[in-house]
Amino acid sequence: MAYSDITDYDGEPDPSDSLRTFGAVVQALREHAGLSRVDFGQRVRFSKHTVESVELGRRMPDESFVERAEEATGNTGALRRAACHLTRGEVGLAAWFRRWARLERTAVSLCTYECRLVPGLLQSEGYARAVFDNSVPLLSEEQLEAQVAARMERQSMLYERHEVPFSFIVEEHVFRRCLGGADVTRGLFDHVLRISALRNVTLQVMPVDAESHGCLDGPVRLLETPGRKRLAYSEGQQNGRLISVPKEVSLLYQRYDRLRSQALNPTDSRGLLERLRGEL
Repeated sequence: MAYSDITDYDGEPDPSDSLRTFGAVVQALREHAGLSRVDFGQRVRFSKHTVESVELGRRMPDESFVERAEEATGNTGALRRAACHLTRGEVGLAAWFRRWARLERTAVSLCTYECRLVPGLLQSEGYARAVFDNSVPLLSEEQLEAQVAARMERQSMLYERHEVPFSFIVEEHVFRRCLGGADVTRGLFDHVLRISALRNVTLQVMPVDAESHGCLDGPVRLLETPGRKRLAYSEGQQNGRLISVPKEVSLLYQRYDRLRSQALNPTDSRGLLERLRGEL
């Protein structure tokens, strides 16, 4: 019996949620049928390694795999229906950030505190390019362009969802870091000043000489869903965590509120950015 080669599938470096879910369903139905991956592979005419890759969400199954898998698991129709909703990962977005990015699109309010970099929603194209150009390991040209394009596309929310309030608190030292050089930094200041002038955007800078600080545990993002549920997101090295436990989310909102009272007001924040730009 001939087997389809593993290269028949496109590898998925950042599997989408739908690929993982589909793979879990395949595995559950296979195990329910009492089939090992080797036995299942023989029935669907794909290698054991391909079966494993599909079950782990690492490969996009083609139509022949879906049809043969249906036959091998009793023709329930579950795999055919699930296959209709398969999508690859969102290009340019880290796997751990995609769920939050989807929530952002429908949120009725968004708050961001950042102490490492200018938040993605405020980055100029030149600054975003400098950020990704500093990635370790280095990105390919195609990857870099995809990352930059995805970051710029996210910013359309600020203009298109003009009824949604966006609040940002950013540490002063972040703006003082001349990432990408003076020209890039000047372009960044122009971009941030333009965005922060929007009626639905509030930007506050946390001064370096502040003697009190309500959010020393690191950056955080907060949002409220259309159903008035509050969620939070915390990100670190190569990972991100969506926080939905009410007690934890409430604590993070308290910290953000405290920080908002300690940061410069929006007018003074814009004035600081204008002075920093003038010093370049």
